[in-house]
Amino acid sequence: MQKEKIEEKTEKPSWIKTRPEELEKIIIELAAQDTTPARIGIVLRDKYAIPKTRLLGKKITQILKDKKIKYVKESDIIAKRIEKIKTHMIRHKHDYTAKKSLAEKLWLQYRLAKVQ
Repeated sequence: MQKEKIEEKTEKPSWIKTRPEELEKIIIELAAQDTTPARIGIVLRDKYAIPKTRLLGKKITQILKDKKIKYVKESDIIAKRIEKIKTHMIRHKHDYTAKKSLAEKLWLQYRLAKVQ
């Protein structure tokens, strides 16, 4: 038996009152505060009741690229954290909690690289 693919809805729900121009303005304001695209999505979902920006046209990262706004990627944040944990592990060889944390971060980095 094969699994059927669930198609995503591309039309805008009737209960969303925000226009794409207003959405871009909100995203740019949030990006100016050094917010990551993932955090911007959470803020839009919780505060502005916008489930996905894709429903209004573009993804958050596409909007930021079009406006030439620099943003911090999730993979960069994870890479910095991995380096911190590795330096910690050099000094504290028997910190098994840090060892487990390092394995989790490496797994997360692998998953992000696989998606992109």
